[in-house]
Amino acid sequence: MSSTLAKIAEIEAEMARTQKNKATAHHLGLLKARLAKLRRELITPKGGGGGGPGEGFDVAKTGDARIGFVGFPSVGKSTLLSNLAGVYSEVAAYEFTTLTTVPGVIRYKGAKIQLLDLPGIIEGAKDGKGRGRQVIAVARTCNLILIVLDVLKPLGHKKIIENELEGFGIRLNSKPPNIGFKKKDKGGINLTATCPQSELDAETVKSILAEYKIHNADVTLRSDATADDLIDVVEGNRVYIPCIYVLNKIDQISIEELDIIYKVPHCVPISAHHRWNFDDLLEKIWDYLKLVRIYTKPKGQLPDYTSPVVLPFSRTTVEDFCMKIHKNLIKEFKYALVWGLSVKHNPQKVGKDHTLEDEDVIQIMKVPKLHLY
Repeated sequence: MSSTLAKIAEIEAEMARTQKNKATAHHLGLLKARLAKLRRELITPKGGGGGGPGEGFDVAKTGDARIGFVGFPSVGKSTLLSNLAGVYSEVAAYEFTTLTTVPGVIRYKGAKIQLLDLPGIIEGAKDGKGRGRQVIAVARTCNLILIVLDVLKPLGHKKIIENELEGFGIRLNSKPPNIGFKKKDKGGINLTATCPQSELDAETVKSILAEYKIHNADVTLRSDATADDLIDVVEGNRVYIPCIYVLNKIDQISIEELDIIYKVPHCVPISAHHRWNFDDLLEKIWDYLKLVRIYTKPKGQLPDYTSPVVLPFSRTTVEDFCMKIHKNLIKEFKYALVWGLSVKHNPQKVGKDHTLEDEDVIQIMKVPKLHLY
């Protein structure tokens, strides 16, 4: 482990020494690829043994979405968690009996949202120390990450946390790079760019791929890509997670400063202690999670508006809805009646491929069962 860390430090030092220009772009690309490979070794260690079992940071996924809280000690992370969970949770005590690491589940707009404190990410977790690695595994499954910062010293902390998360292959508030990548058996490296490239040329692409022992592949650059983008695509284990920066302790600054903070993208100023601006934070969380609520309507009854079925925005077809309720439902599915924004007529008869929108009402019609006597 320590040798890997030494190698990483060495490469980072060399990158810091190297001037950035056209002539060195090629060399820097190579170094970045090597760095990415070493970092991957840290997160997923080779072979069994080593390190012993961690202190169980496995958290069962409950609810419709999971939010991870990251922050330095003493920025008010735990106050925020307990106050959020205290104000908005309506969860029976039995939900917490088996899991020690779940600080809370809140109900917001009918959705159950799990709040997780991700401890120790900052204190060298990227370097593969004991518990850190399991925390990262959990962090990668979050639907949203909240970085809690102290409003009096936000920028230094922000940079450190972002670097740590980037090192685990978590990309914040960004989309996967628009690069096509396909390995082949023969034919060398075939590079096509559909727009002008400021950083990558055939030479750099070849050397980065050679670092991964890939000598035959089709690479299509559909946007102005960087060496990092290409490495992300080749590594293929990156997760893209939206992120909100929560600036705590706003009771210690002036109104003018607060106005400036409000203009920063992805930022929400709050005071965890005084519970100021929580509604704004929850509204932003809701926007970033992009959840879709579907209400069910039993035949001949009014829709049940109290407990919606909540789907992630990427999977909102009628079939996804059926799978969420029970996997056998799709076998008996005949058609569905839908009321709401996704249809022209209310109700409208739709098949299983129909895409639902937020707050639609649905009634599933099943194939009648044949009784054989």
